[in-house]
Amino acid sequence: MPLDPAILGNLAAGQMAALEEAFGDEDVQIGVAITIVEVVRVNTRDEQGNPAMTASDVRLRFNSGEPFRIMGILDQAKFQLLAGPGIPSPPD
Repeated sequence: MPLDPAILGNLAAGQMAALEEAFGDEDVQIGVAITIVEVVRVNTRDEQGNPAMTASDVRLRFNSGEPFRIMGILDQAKFQLLAGPGIPSPPD
């Protein structure tokens, strides 16, 4: 089965809409952007043709040459994800 580019396209479009809503007409710009994608593939199938074993690859792309900046942003994203909705991010 070919990869579906709409999955990433829809996610990026949703993020842009959320950013525009959150920041509106403020004088801001996008800094570092990171995409993380899990690609799942079927390695084997059972007698009925159903997936029996899968493999997962994780791919990462970003637009910064500063690895420690990327790691810090990923840590911040992890904190926000674990904190759940309604809990503020830590101060800068």
